[in-house]
Amino acid sequence: MQPFADELLLQCPYCGEQVEVTVDPGGPSSETYVEDCSVCCRPWVVHVSREEEDVFVHLGREDD
Repeated sequence: MQPFADELLLQCPYCGEQVEVTVDPGGPSSETYVEDCSVCCRPWVVHVSREEEDVFVHLGREDD
């Protein structure tokens, strides 16, 4: 049984602080959405891809 959500520690592309990102492991094979940094409040573009049991997350800058 898979957990409801995975919590990952990633680095904010703006302020460089480690931030926690919560991702649903059972979502679509790929998705992109915007979320604000909990430290500096700037918007990230969150790219999520899933391959079987693996979840991959990349944070990008909205101004890129």
